[in-house]
Amino acid sequence: MEETLSEEQPGQQELQSHVERILQLMGEDATREGLAKTPLRVARAMQALTRGYRQDPIAILNSAKFREDYRQMVVVRDIQFYSLCEHHLLPFFGKVHVAYIPGGYITGLSKIPRVVECFSHRLQVQERMTSQICRAIDEALQPQGVMVVVEAQHLCMQMRGVEDPGSITTTVDFSGAFSQLEKRDEFMRIIRG
Repeated sequence: MEETLSEEQPGQQELQSHVERILQLMGEDATREGLAKTPLRVARAMQALTRGYRQDPIAILNSAKFREDYRQMVVVRDIQFYSLCEHHLLPFFGKVHVAYIPGGYITGLSKIPRVVECFSHRLQVQERMTSQICRAIDEALQPQGVMVVVEAQHLCMQMRGVEDPGSITTTVDFSGAFSQLEKRDEFMRIIRG
C-alpha cells in the first residue's frame, strides 16, 4: 500500500512554489546552497506525510477479512505512529493500542497498523484520529466491540506555546462490549503489561 514519491505527484510543483515563498517571507534566500532543494524536499515530504487522504481504511480492513468464530478479545498494542497536528503542522507521535471482540469476522493483524497509518497520515487532532480508528474497525468488521487508546507527545506543546517537554496526552474511544467497565479494565491491564 506504500507509494513512492520518486515521480512527481499532482500538486507537487505548486506546493514547491509555496514553500519557496514561505522561505522568502521568513527572510531567507531560497536559492542559497543549503535551501535550493528544500522546497522540493518539503513538497515531497508533505505529500508522503498526508498520503492517508488517498487511502480507504475500510478497504484496508476488508482486504483481509475472514469469517471466524473466535469471540475473545484481539489486541494489537504499541503501534507506533507519526502525524501532523492540523493547528500548527507540527508532528505528534506515540503509540496506539487497539482491541476488538470479533462478531463473526477477523482481519489480518497487519491491517490494524495500516488503518492507524491511514488516519495518522492526514492533518489530525489526536481526539479525532482515535475515534476514526475505532469507527473504521467497527464499520468494517462489525465486532461485538472496539476500543482504541492513543498515547502521544505533541511538538506543538513541547516546542512552542507552553513548552512542556515530555507530557503525554491519552485519548480513548470504545464501542459495543467495551461499554462494560470490566472489558475496558481487562484491555487496560493487557496494554499496561
